[in-house]
Amino acid sequence: MIDVIGTDAGAPASLPAAQQALIRAAEQIAAPRRLQPALKTWLNRTVPLIDSDDPRSLAKVLNALSEPIKVVVLASGDPLWFGIGRILADRLGAERLRFHPAPTCMQLAFARIGRPWQDARWLSLHGRDPEPLAQELQRRPQALAVLTDPGRGGADAVRRCLRSSGLEATYQFWLGENLGHADERVLRIPADVPLPEPLQPLLVVLLIAEEPSMPSGRALPLFGLEDGLYLQHPDHPGLMTKREARIQLLADLELPDQGVLWDLGAGTGSIGLEALRLRPQLKLLSVERRAGGAALIQANAERLDVRPSAVVEDDALQLLAGDLPDGLEHPDRVLLGGGGPHRYALLKAVLQRLRPSGIVVIPLATLEALATLRPLLHQAGLTLQLNQLQAWRGQPLSDGTRLTPMNPILSLKGTKS
Repeated sequence: MIDVIGTDAGAPASLPAAQQALIRAAEQIAAPRRLQPALKTWLNRTVPLIDSDDPRSLAKVLNALSEPIKVVVLASGDPLWFGIGRILADRLGAERLRFHPAPTCMQLAFARIGRPWQDARWLSLHGRDPEPLAQELQRRPQALAVLTDPGRGGADAVRRCLRSSGLEATYQFWLGENLGHADERVLRIPADVPLPEPLQPLLVVLLIAEEPSMPSGRALPLFGLEDGLYLQHPDHPGLMTKREARIQLLADLELPDQGVLWDLGAGTGSIGLEALRLRPQLKLLSVERRAGGAALIQANAERLDVRPSAVVEDDALQLLAGDLPDGLEHPDRVLLGGGGPHRYALLKAVLQRLRPSGIVVIPLATLEALATLRPLLHQAGLTLQLNQLQAWRGQPLSDGTRLTPMNPILSLKGTKS
């Protein structure tokens, strides 16, 4: 049996007594080169030492041992958390190994900033491009720990990925260097401040979600706001129309100077609220059935300094079956983003109220939904237009930029004669 012992910066003296006893009884010890001087001094006796910095080479050496001897392998933190443990288990067999974990750099990082970490997600970029990070950010985790690879951009790659995802305003950016060591450093870096140089290779980045700061009105573009500027449902983060699709859908609506716009299945309210920034005299009815949806849309409206005529938290189909607020009964433009399995019935209700020359735009994710709704628009005599919207976002690579595809959507547009 080989004992694989996780250590901190004070090892071996800082280890529990039982683990110290295993090390003192060992006939052969594998340890990182950085730990070997302290280990030799602490042991005060000669023991064969093996470098453990290359786990594959270490596995070959351990497999080549001809006689059963007491072997200890010293590793950093938890050997089974992005550590040496996986490779040793693969090459030697888990039945030959006994693991003794120490706190991980992730645990230490959250401890240093005083934040619980039971809701945190994590990933490693060692030997990998940042594409998994971009995918993880689309889920908008509340807390994310990223183990960086200094050979592939390090902390700067994380920051560039955060920026290219439009989420810089949505996350605190923390650096944890040499955690547990005498020279450890923990810093929160604002979005407009360059990263310090040089950074140590033992580095973890923490991204902690926070309410996005809002720049002044003059600093905002006319439309196409970054996704990270919108408040979102904390239990369903990332469920919003992304910036690239939002721009195209606003164009498809052909917004008039005045009139009534319905945003059904409004989500965070992003499309209707940006429409008001473009056409302040429009009357906007936003409908979202998700609990807390009305409050969220109102909060986003305040952030953008626009005023919807009505924000209703209700099922859109049931709402249209009753009395609507005065002046909002007949729309000139409709964005139908909700409805779920009742979308066909909802579209029928919309067409009954749509004014002459009115436009309805329906973003769809599946061909089956298109096959269901397109005939209804055709039968109602609307002029049809269909587009597929496909966008790619540039994400950093160690040596450049990769275009990462976003989920495509179909935009079905009908114009009433």
